[in-house]
Amino acid sequence: MAKVAFIGLGVMGYPMAGHLKMKGGHDVTVYNRTFAKAEAWAEAFSGTAARTPREAAEGADFVFSCVGNDADVRSVILGADGAFAGMAPGATLIDYTTASALLARELDAAAREKGLHFLDAPVSGGQAGAENGALTVMVGGEAAAFDAAQPVISAYARMVGLMGPAGSGQLTKMMNQICIAGLVQGLSEAIAFGKKAGLDIPGVVDVISKGAAGSWQMENRHKTMDAGKYDFGFAVEWMRKDLGICLDEAARNGASLPVTALIDQFYAEIETMGGKRWDTSSLLARLER
Repeated sequence: MAKVAFIGLGVMGYPMAGHLKMKGGHDVTVYNRTFAKAEAWAEAFSGTAARTPREAAEGADFVFSCVGNDADVRSVILGADGAFAGMAPGATLIDYTTASALLARELDAAAREKGLHFLDAPVSGGQAGAENGALTVMVGGEAAAFDAAQPVISAYARMVGLMGPAGSGQLTKMMNQICIAGLVQGLSEAIAFGKKAGLDIPGVVDVISKGAAGSWQMENRHKTMDAGKYDFGFAVEWMRKDLGICLDEAARNGASLPVTALIDQFYAEIETMGGKRWDTSSLLARLER
């Protein structure tokens, strides 16, 4: 059992922190910007609620964070009330936020100055993966810190992999989101085409999903897409944030992402249709409007 802190109790962080307590058996202290939510978690899981990230991190072997963007990460980790200020030398901070590789490297350098360890560890699997303890975790950082943290991370992961030095976890997540964007657009076009052709979409997908066209998106989203249901899942505005990170990184490293840039604009159109919080599979709605 380790003493751990979890910062950020959103749709991902709340169940992840719960797994650390219930499945991992760890001593868990939580922090959330809205203290009432931290109190509710502490009551539900017999944990402890802290008033600041620094307070949550005091005495912790591992500190986890899962917030919104680069600015949010800095706000809970750096500064007088940030997690780094409360951590003792030798402790490790693992950040699950999908953020920039530049930020990961910045925090790794700041951690080293304080005698701490830092791992950037964005996840894939969405809210359902967090609730079911079946996330894929892509980690960047030192091997020794990864080896020590992996057993704790495994409380809510089906796959945990070290991708390379600091920033590599974020770069891997960018590849993940680039792949998903292309897959969802392709699936949307296929379903729109099939409907125009008068085909039975569930029947067709039952066949082609077993071949080379198969994917998680096809297996898990074709029925809701066919029914025009998008009020769930990974929100369009979150995907646009992630694709923006991908495009910014590509501008720095010289990679060409023409399809990703185009699909980002398609998602911008979805937002103008009122779909900022629709699931990313709503690319089909754009084709059917």
